[in-house]
Amino acid sequence: MRTSHSADSAGPAASKASTARGVSAGSVALSAVLLVLLAVLVPFSALSAWVDLEIDDTDRYVAAVSPLSSDPAVQSTVADLATEKAMEQIDLGPLQETVRDFLHETVRSFTSTEAFRTAWDTANRTAHQAVTTALDGDSGEAVTIDLAPVIEQVKQDLVRQEVPFADQIPVERTEITVIGADRADTLRDSFRWLRYCSIWPAVATLVLLVLVVGIATVRRGVRAGLTATAAVGAGFVLGAIVLRILVAVGRSRVLDEVPGGDRDAAAAVVDALTDSLRTTVWVVLVVGAVLLVGAVVARVLLGRRRTG
Repeated sequence: MRTSHSADSAGPAASKASTARGVSAGSVALSAVLLVLLAVLVPFSALSAWVDLEIDDTDRYVAAVSPLSSDPAVQSTVADLATEKAMEQIDLGPLQETVRDFLHETVRSFTSTEAFRTAWDTANRTAHQAVTTALDGDSGEAVTIDLAPVIEQVKQDLVRQEVPFADQIPVERTEITVIGADRADTLRDSFRWLRYCSIWPAVATLVLLVLVVGIATVRRGVRAGLTATAAVGAGFVLGAIVLRILVAVGRSRVLDEVPGGDRDAAAAVVDALTDSLRTTVWVVLVVGAVLLVGAVVARVLLGRRRTG
């Protein structure tokens, strides 16, 4: 009788232990799957939303690059290009370098004015269509920004101020390369896919996470739901890290093929356009850390309450 009673009591205990191991294994598997999925989905969602909401939207594009009118690299590039083009039309013998320095300093001074900032925004509003077209363009075509509208405004204001030789500044297509031709070719297919996906990967990711956490909570209880939430938080952290690495590597590879004279200005443009992505990295990182820490703490407190 004692043997039978021992066997009967051991049965439920063994069953509970087996169930616990099954739940634990299921939780580990679910966490692993979520980590891998989010490491892929977070950067993909962020990049596709970035292309749709910023790169393809004229107002947001202009707003992103507008602060560059105050960037020293951009101002120097504009002054260098305007002076170089003007000096090609001027021959003053021994006074050539003196005039060059004078004109360069005058143009450089103008780039700090409100008129220049207005011209910069106008030029980039026009350039936006060219940039998006170039990203959809043919192979061998670089992505450039035409500074002719900016230089036209510079010339008009300097002539109005009766600056000597300002009327000699020619207004013609004057480009700075943002993405070299070879690198643009490798990016075009990616941009097309990201543009096609739009914001839907981000929406699908959020819906998936709500379903996973909800199903885990309903089927296995609050502890399982908290475990799933912790896995989501860890996945967000991992995805944010992957996104930051992709932005850094992409920046380096893009600038590798930009001509030396355009590199500083191109770097400023790339940094301005990817600023929202770097902000996204920090937002996702913070949200992920809060979810992870909050879920772990809640689960520990729940466990103590049950044992107490």
